[in-house]
Amino acid sequence: MTAKDPDVIVIGAGPSGAIASALLVQKGYSVLVLEREEFPRFSIGESLLPQCMAFVEEAGMLAAVQAGDFQFKNGAAFQHDGKYTEFNFTEKFSPGPGTTFQVQRGRFDKILADEAARFGADIRYHHEITAVDVGGECPHVTYRTPEGDVRTASAKFLLDASGFGRTLPRLLDLEYPSDFPVRQACFTHVRDHITDTHFDRNKILVSIHPTQRDVWYWTIPFANGTCSLGVVAKQEFFTPYTENLEERLMTIVDEEPRLAKLLERAEIIQPARQITGYSANVKSLHGNGFALLGNAGEFLDPVFSSGVTIAMKSASMAAALLDRQLKGESINWETEYAVPLKRGVDAFRTFVTAWYDQRFQDIIFHHTQLDNVKAMICSILAGYAWDENNPYVKESERRVNVLAEICRAA
Repeated sequence: MTAKDPDVIVIGAGPSGAIASALLVQKGYSVLVLEREEFPRFSIGESLLPQCMAFVEEAGMLAAVQAGDFQFKNGAAFQHDGKYTEFNFTEKFSPGPGTTFQVQRGRFDKILADEAARFGADIRYHHEITAVDVGGECPHVTYRTPEGDVRTASAKFLLDASGFGRTLPRLLDLEYPSDFPVRQACFTHVRDHITDTHFDRNKILVSIHPTQRDVWYWTIPFANGTCSLGVVAKQEFFTPYTENLEERLMTIVDEEPRLAKLLERAEIIQPARQITGYSANVKSLHGNGFALLGNAGEFLDPVFSSGVTIAMKSASMAAALLDRQLKGESINWETEYAVPLKRGVDAFRTFVTAWYDQRFQDIIFHHTQLDNVKAMICSILAGYAWDENNPYVKESERRVNVLAEICRAA
């Protein structure tokens, strides 16, 4: 390293990169953020969870986010075949914020990145990492500038916050196949023109296909009369439909009568997109001089909007550990980072798996719901998947199995 090298290099300026950078620069470290794209840029994952707000506040960004005039969010609603249920996050079991926002990610991510820059992070857009060397005492990166110049930089530590770009997993051969089936998401933004007075814009609406219960739709209202709209299914489900993504999406929406009625006047305002095989895993979340944050390490599924929460949680944990390490402490990144982070991810995993095999659907649509149990499940849906005082975190698989059996037997 030279005197000009930063203490930390962060790959990516999305939520995990911005939170980690802001936390580190406020502790006095120099941070260089290399971001491949230009902000604002489109990103999927617009429905935040209340747990996110604790990390936003920790990073000193809460006032800026609140000033963004995003759509207030206080819960989640689910509907299937005439049944409707909802969770109000303020009624959760775990302590912490009970409300959050539904955000256009381009603007939201730009706010976070601008705040990190305001605190002192050196964020450079249109800079693409092309090679990484973590074999020496300090990690060493090679990157391409917007002008096409190839340059190098070293740091005391490297954080990969590249999200779906998964920079270090690709360059260091860390990718590991997910055990989830290959699913595909087709999505767009619409001007919704919703007139139904019973529709709650303060909640994400998750609708289930009337005949194929592993196919589901999201409707995420924004503050300006628009919505994010998408459908998720196994890849083969989409085969019979047209290749035109806008027509494909709206045809599938028409198959769910209540959603079709709700969006009967909707206008597509953004070209539809699709993502295939987004679930991912890695061999390790850390290595010599580096750690992976958020989606760069593992992504489960969009059904419970856990992606940004996991990203911010990993950023908060990594920044705290890195602060201790840079002060001279010996840190065990496996026991102090990977293991505790995965405990929460595994709690989410239990509920994602139970969603697709219908155990969780049978639970939430059951005609009798005990308030204390619902509060514990509500905590998971609000993002508090690391609260081990919650039995549905500590023993997630066993608890979900028992509850599903009770609901099905009744």
